[in-house]
Amino acid sequence: MLKGLDIEKVLFLDIETVAQKPDFAQLEETDQLLWAEKSRFTCEREGITPAKAYEKAGILAEFGRIICISVGFISQSKGERVYRTTSFFGHDEAQLLREFANLIHNKFSFPGALLCGHNAKEFDFPYIARRMLINRIAIPDMLNMAGKKPWEVAHLDTLELWKFGDFKHFTSLKLLARVFGIPTPKDDIDGSQVGHTYWVEDDLDKIERYCQKDTLTVARLMLAYLGQPTIEDYQVLVV
Repeated sequence: MLKGLDIEKVLFLDIETVAQKPDFAQLEETDQLLWAEKSRFTCEREGITPAKAYEKAGILAEFGRIICISVGFISQSKGERVYRTTSFFGHDEAQLLREFANLIHNKFSFPGALLCGHNAKEFDFPYIARRMLINRIAIPDMLNMAGKKPWEVAHLDTLELWKFGDFKHFTSLKLLARVFGIPTPKDDIDGSQVGHTYWVEDDLDKIERYCQKDTLTVARLMLAYLGQPTIEDYQVLVV
């Protein structure tokens, strides 16, 4: 799998998103109608109201926004591999997107550079690109798929690699970490709790830690796919 991949040319990432408003009632009337239209099939299938369905609005770029992007990459330091990681997070989505775009432009625009995430081709990559357009931010070439052939897209997806062409098969990052014996934190939130942690607890730091640890898990999973030694905790450098 992935013969010839240079792991040091890969930028691992994960994002966390929330709905635009804490709850459906706080949306303007026009947005309530648009959400009701967008969520109609979900509401009919699950027998719920648009207000209840709005709990998952954060997964849609038209009704949500990004509050954290965590990234990490593997490099050499004193003859040993280290995993350097950082996060862009806050209430100002446009600012964190600009900071992330600057990182791509300045540090990861070299030949052979790749972006990698879990289910990132379906979620993270297009979500970031859509929110950049909405915020009037130029999309870095690595994220802009317009006019590119499939082999020209610099994206890796640990979920897609695990599917081996089986398009109906979804496996969570948490399950794959368990299967490959990759340690995961026991004291963190999960994706379903991000909205509550943001809107009710007002704890962005907790969300940032959760996002950053998920990014590290993706890196460890890719190393497992490659049959290479994992990154140990002492090799992680938060910058």
